[in-house]
Amino acid sequence: MKEFGLQLPTKPVRIALVASSFNQFVTDLLLAGAQDALRRNGVMTENILLAWVPGAFELPFAADRVLEADMADAVIALGAVIRGGTAHFEYVAGECARGLTEVARKHARPVIFGVLTTDTVEQALERAATDEGNKGFDCAMAALQMLGLQEQLETQ
Repeated sequence: MKEFGLQLPTKPVRIALVASSFNQFVTDLLLAGAQDALRRNGVMTENILLAWVPGAFELPFAADRVLEADMADAVIALGAVIRGGTAHFEYVAGECARGLTEVARKHARPVIFGVLTTDTVEQALERAATDEGNKGFDCAMAALQMLGLQEQLETQ
């Protein structure tokens, strides 16, 4: 049986962080975690692109444009959709997830879903905490591992 593991890429990679400015107090924490993970794993600052969008609904558009322009090998979409008193939460979160999946398939590149979907602000802040458990950090690691897998599969 041939097995491919969760390895980091051996070649330099370019990562795009596409971040929602809505609920930016949460997104900033996710962004800090993602940048920390990328730096700790050898991604040079000049190989990290940051693109801000108004809200989570706009993340797929920005991810698509970045990949269409060949500005990154992978995209990490970061944001927070916090449930309110209307159905708006379901529409935004669902369409964001669907759109990012579509972008990944279209470009055959990793697009990581780092959008928190929580019931409360407290839950969002807990998942974006600067200590262990920061989902931005986790998403950056997932992007690197997916690029590592892509590299392994392309050499077979």
